[in-house]
Amino acid sequence: MQKAISELIRNNSSAFYVFDIKALRDRISCLRSSLPKDISLCYAVKANTFISGEIINDVERFEICSPGEYYICRELGIDSKKMVISGVYKTPAVIEEMVADPDFEGIFTAESVRQYQLLCDLSMKYNRRLRVIPRLTNGSQFGMDITDLEAVVRDRKKHENIELIGIQYFSGTQKTSLKKYKRELEALDELLTALNDKYSFIAEELEYGTGFPVSYFRGEELDEESLLKGFSELIEAMSCKPRIVIELGRSIAASCGAYYTHIVDIKHNKGQSYAITDGGMHQLVYYGQYLAMKQPFVSVVGKENAPSVGQWIICGSLCTMNDIIVKQAELPDIEVGDTLCFERTGAYCMTEGISLLLSRELPSVYILAENGEAKQVRGAFETRQLNMPYYERKY
Repeated sequence: MQKAISELIRNNSSAFYVFDIKALRDRISCLRSSLPKDISLCYAVKANTFISGEIINDVERFEICSPGEYYICRELGIDSKKMVISGVYKTPAVIEEMVADPDFEGIFTAESVRQYQLLCDLSMKYNRRLRVIPRLTNGSQFGMDITDLEAVVRDRKKHENIELIGIQYFSGTQKTSLKKYKRELEALDELLTALNDKYSFIAEELEYGTGFPVSYFRGEELDEESLLKGFSELIEAMSCKPRIVIELGRSIAASCGAYYTHIVDIKHNKGQSYAITDGGMHQLVYYGQYLAMKQPFVSVVGKENAPSVGQWIICGSLCTMNDIIVKQAELPDIEVGDTLCFERTGAYCMTEGISLLLSRELPSVYILAENGEAKQVRGAFETRQLNMPYYERKY
């Protein structure tokens, strides 16, 4: 592995991402060994589209939240039977394209009564039986109010081509409190019991977005073993016994990723040391990193065991004072040309940044296979092609 990384550093003059597939699969195995064995895993594609094709046989489902994600997964060869078509807005034309395709066999979530009616109408138009999971709101813009969800269940027999297979619920991310999981699971258990009592509806499954946390910063490590053990006990204690499908993105993908960026300038202004990199906040996004006040897991490649000799503010290449990645990072003796490695960047980092600001290029993306070989899955991309008015283009 280290040989492949060294070669990538030599061959890349600008920032790049590496996603380690062995680390990814080890993480999925770890989750499976820590959770009840009959639980299914659903990977949220939005966390990292690039690794989706690598785990086709490692998870039971893929949550897809946009037309773009659907087309990506289709091109990667992901079986539609493994797809859950989710999202607060479902583009009607794309949903109709799926329903019209006789080979499409995915599941649809229904975020609203309007979405549900769209699915009902399309099921009649194409005489297709569709599997649907209504989503219960967590009090945000996502999902249905409980009264709307109950009405959908109550009147389900009016739509003979719709098969309601369960309930979907997601309440947030980075949840560390077992008390919150307990409240949610007890409420969901009560809801499933009530739907059975009132409407003779037995949920085949409960798709639950747990929002398992990831420790992104030094000093914020959590006792994940105890958290997952306690969560498993809460699942086992439920009186209703639907199939549990846990939807995860960050918890699966974060640990497999590393972001490499080069130090391109060093300066000392008014007693403060600054290291300027060719990357920046447009390419590196950690959940919960407010004004770069927290310390991510970062090291200088080749100097991992060297002692710290001072504190540095690590800045990116954007012409804004907000482009500060880390404040007062303890670093060894550094010089221009050194490479910084930021760990735990496998989820969202490459998609949540303000990538088009200043028309800087998007970084290359590499997959590190289990045999240690690295393959490029996206080359560096010049964003000026996206920021230039089309009638001005001369290429």
